[in-house]
Amino acid sequence: MKSNKNHLSILYALILTTLLPSLAQADSLDGGNTSWILTATALVLFMTIPGLSLFYGGLVRVKNVLSILMQCFAITCAASLIWMICGYSLAFGDGGASNAWIGNLDNFMLANIMEDSLSGTIPESVFAMFQMTFAIITPALIIGAFAERIRFSAVLLFSCIWLLVVYVPITHWVWGGGWLGQMGLLDFAGGTVVHITAGIGALVAALVIGNRRGFQQHPMMPHNLTMTVCGAGMLWVGWFGFNAGSALAANGDAGMAMLVTHISAAAGSLAWMMMEWVKHGKPSVLGIVTGMVAGLGTITPASGYVGPGGALLIGFTAGIVCYFATQLVKMKFKIDDSLDVFPVHGMGGILGTLLAGFFASSELGVFSGQGYAEGVTMAGQMKVQVIGVLSTLIYTAVVTFVLLKLVDVMVGLRVDDEQETQGLDLSQHDERGYDI
Repeated sequence: MKSNKNHLSILYALILTTLLPSLAQADSLDGGNTSWILTATALVLFMTIPGLSLFYGGLVRVKNVLSILMQCFAITCAASLIWMICGYSLAFGDGGASNAWIGNLDNFMLANIMEDSLSGTIPESVFAMFQMTFAIITPALIIGAFAERIRFSAVLLFSCIWLLVVYVPITHWVWGGGWLGQMGLLDFAGGTVVHITAGIGALVAALVIGNRRGFQQHPMMPHNLTMTVCGAGMLWVGWFGFNAGSALAANGDAGMAMLVTHISAAAGSLAWMMMEWVKHGKPSVLGIVTGMVAGLGTITPASGYVGPGGALLIGFTAGIVCYFATQLVKMKFKIDDSLDVFPVHGMGGILGTLLAGFFASSELGVFSGQGYAEGVTMAGQMKVQVIGVLSTLIYTAVVTFVLLKLVDVMVGLRVDDEQETQGLDLSQHDERGYDI
């Protein structure tokens, strides 16, 4: 009898020795995860300044290059403070009875984030900062739609309010415990939250503000494609933080997200380049870097759910679809979305969110993904994806339209003809990008 008790004691000791470390680790900081998300946060900020700044800056005419750099820099500063004051709390706070739609202000001024506060296995300060970089780049993407003709004061006012009334609620819907997340929407790193909101916001802004003077009458060629290619390379590298960082851990999910992100970018680049080669007889530098952005934006929502084969098809499809979308917007509908924000980011976000629901299936052979949640079918998942796309699209379009009209009344949206001819660098900032 005593022997049996000894055996049981040894068994209990072995069980406790095995389980206690894992139980302790469940609520403790993980150094590896923390290190990776710190790095990913820096990479995502790198996407806006300098990546997006240089990418957009090279695409405008020489008289407007500083205005683009200034808008990106100022939005980075303003969005950071808004996120700190109330944006993070409203996006990720528990809104109680209204939690399906918006969070609360319990974490106003980030007052509850301390050195030992955790979000999963990483410090909450790191999680809040990581999400801040997403809040920075989303309104910054929109400026490409109204480049070369908007007042700087209007950019600041619009971007700040838009962040609060469009980006923050939709972030809560998808990632903060809101109704789309509860439905099971697949959006790993921002197809709806970032790319559809920015793309639709850009399209509405281009329509409300109107075309640039001389649009389709005079050539408006990029002034420095070398600058644009440098910015594109920074975006590609930074996007690894964007997508792989959204795993919020240094694990296999992050590794796969990084792999499929790279594959989609490469496929999108070559697909767009080939479309131009066939149509115009020569491949363009602008085309290959734009195709890269299309591939990256389209894989973003799917990056945590699909495999390499699915990523190849997603990127290839993105390059073709976004190429034709660009032609339709500018040539067919004659909308001056100056730097192709809607055709690339908007269409890419829509396409990627829908394809995530398809290529997440584990029954597609070499094109299989990670599989659906238990009990979910492809038809059921696709229905959720469509609801996510439509709700984000409609809400963003309506609120953005109202906001633009409000900003126009408050400070005026557009510079006058003389200032537009002179260029925004001089008329808005009294500086020149180049003084040779």
